[in-house]
Amino acid sequence: MAMAAGTPADGEPMSEINTTPLIDVMLVLLIMLIITIPPQTHAVKLDMPVSESPPPTVPPPPPITIDVDFDGTVYWAGEVVDRNKLEEYMVGLAALPFDQQSEIHIRPHKRSKYGDVAHVMASAQRNGLQKMGVIGGTR
Repeated sequence: MAMAAGTPADGEPMSEINTTPLIDVMLVLLIMLIITIPPQTHAVKLDMPVSESPPPTVPPPPPITIDVDFDGTVYWAGEVVDRNKLEEYMVGLAALPFDQQSEIHIRPHKRSKYGDVAHVMASAQRNGLQKMGVIGGTR
């Protein structure tokens, strides 16, 4: 049976139901149902131990500044060092426990060569130092 387009023949009742209002009512009911459902909370309740004393607060050691000058000269905390001495200092710093290691702040001169700065950074990484940053400044 095909669906007839247009008006029914003479005096025949229309046998098709208009479903648009029914769909509208069902969508409104669905939205109301979704809104009224309480949200699912996936929480695990744990009884955590309570400490009576606060954890000890040890101040971090002061940072060590490594300056790289425009001619490739390296300064460890203001002292001129060569590449071997720089390696010795970094090995000694890496031998300390992680929480006792000082941060290394590398401060290159604005005209220093990238290779000189990269050598200092590679030396720190090779020796296992993880607290390292490059700082800028006007010099």
